[in-house]
Amino acid sequence: MSTQLSISILGCYAAAPGSFKNPTSQVLNIRNHLFLIDCGEGTQVALRKNKIKFSRIKHIFISHLHGDHFFGLMGVITTFSLLKRKAPLTIYGPKGIKEICLVQLKLSEGFTSYPLHFCEIETKTPTIVYEDDKVVVTTIPLKHRIYANGYYFEEKVGERKLDINAVLNLDIDKAYYSKIKQGGDIVLDNGTVIANSKLTFDPNPSKSYAYCSDTAYKPAIAEQVKNATVLYHEATFLESHAHLCKPTGHSTAKQAASIAKQAGVETLILGHYSTRYNGLEEFKEEAETIFPNVHLADDGKVFTF
Repeated sequence: MSTQLSISILGCYAAAPGSFKNPTSQVLNIRNHLFLIDCGEGTQVALRKNKIKFSRIKHIFISHLHGDHFFGLMGVITTFSLLKRKAPLTIYGPKGIKEICLVQLKLSEGFTSYPLHFCEIETKTPTIVYEDDKVVVTTIPLKHRIYANGYYFEEKVGERKLDINAVLNLDIDKAYYSKIKQGGDIVLDNGTVIANSKLTFDPNPSKSYAYCSDTAYKPAIAEQVKNATVLYHEATFLESHAHLCKPTGHSTAKQAASIAKQAGVETLILGHYSTRYNGLEEFKEEAETIFPNVHLADDGKVFTF
C-alpha cells in the first residue's frame, strides 16, 4: 500500500486577514511527520478548528519575514508552553527569526516549558535544512521583495517489498528477511546466489511536496522540483493584474501553471490569493489553459495524495 501525503490548508490569502480569509499557514503530513509551514495570524485557532494535535508539531518552517507568514508564530510558541509542552520545537527561517522570537519572550518576561531551537537560513542556493531516515527538506530559493525560501519535502526511498512466495519456495530463513528488504542478495546453502530482484518488488514510489510562496515567476524553481507529486505555488494575481507582479514580487495563476508544466509535476495547488477578488474559480480557469491538473487551496481544505 502506498504512503499518503496530505496538506491541511489553515490559511491561503495574501496580506491582511479577513473575517473568513486567513493569511498563509498549512500543515503537511508526510511519512507520519506533521510539519507546520508558515504561521500567519490565526494559525493556532485554525489548528484547533482542523483538529490538528499541537503536540505532533515538532518543526515549523517560515518562508520569509513578512507578517502574513509569521505573525502567528509567537502565539503558537506561547500556547505550547501554556499546554506544558516538553518536546523540543525547531523553527526554520531566515536570519532574524530567532531575534524576533527571543526579544518578544524577553520583553514579556516569558519563557518556554520546552527546548526551543532555531535553524536560521542565509543561503541563496538549495540547501538541506532537515533530514532523518524518512524525509529530507531542502530550501527552494524564491524571488521576492525580501529574502525568501520555499521548501521541498521529499520522502526517502523505502525498503524493497518482500516477495513472500519466492522466499518461502526457496526456504530462506526469516533471519535474512531484513537484509533482503534492504536490497541484499542471498547465498543458498548449496552456494547458489539469488539476486535480490528475484526476491523482492520495487518499493512504493516516493512522494514529494514543493511549497513556493511568495515569489515572482522564477523558472529555476521548475528545475529543482522536477516530477514533484504536488506543487503549491502562489497565485496572488489574475492576468488582468499581471503588471503588479514585478513591483510586488508575486505571480499570476498562469505563471504558477507554467512552473508546474515545466517541472512536470503531478498536481498544482494554487494559493496566496489577493483579497481584491470576489471568487477563486477564475484562478483555476486561467491556470488550466497552461496545466491540466489544478486545485484551489482554501481555508480548511485538506488535500490527500
